[in-house]
Amino acid sequence: MHNQNKVLPLRKSTFFTDGQSARPLPAGTVARGGPGEKIAPYTGLTISRQILPPGPPPVTLALLRRGQERFNIFCSPCHDRTGSGNGMIVQRGFKRPTSYHTDRLRGMPVDYFYQVMTEGYGVMPSYAAQVPPEDRWAIAAYIRALQVSQSSHLAELPPDVRQAVETGMKRDTP
Repeated sequence: MHNQNKVLPLRKSTFFTDGQSARPLPAGTVARGGPGEKIAPYTGLTISRQILPPGPPPVTLALLRRGQERFNIFCSPCHDRTGSGNGMIVQRGFKRPTSYHTDRLRGMPVDYFYQVMTEGYGVMPSYAAQVPPEDRWAIAAYIRALQVSQSSHLAELPPDVRQAVETGMKRDTP
């Protein structure tokens, strides 16, 4: 094991006819960690070079349901299911994340949440390896729905919708 066949960088070598151990890179080679491996969060460009449509997809009920499911799996341990930042890890002594219901985060564009999931922010790591781009967009849309749900008042709803909500609330109460 002490005498292995190996080439040490920038040392003389008898393996190649020119005596050099370092070789020039073939044309078209992209170095690891180079610009080709960066993630562009606003375009959805990932390491595998998949390109999603620019910007968030149209918000549908199916997208919000998928976002809720993924949010509950990946985000609620820290942010809790309402997005207020009192998840289980906070109860175990970890740093409390910012509530999604602050004025600053309510004013952020939806791509901001996509970017944070992709690159990480503060003590939050990147989730790019665990959550595919489509699910990150779904989670971002669901975060926006959470923000609306926590900052809206019943009186702001149109009369017909308000009546339907009030009727549904009466049926659910024992």
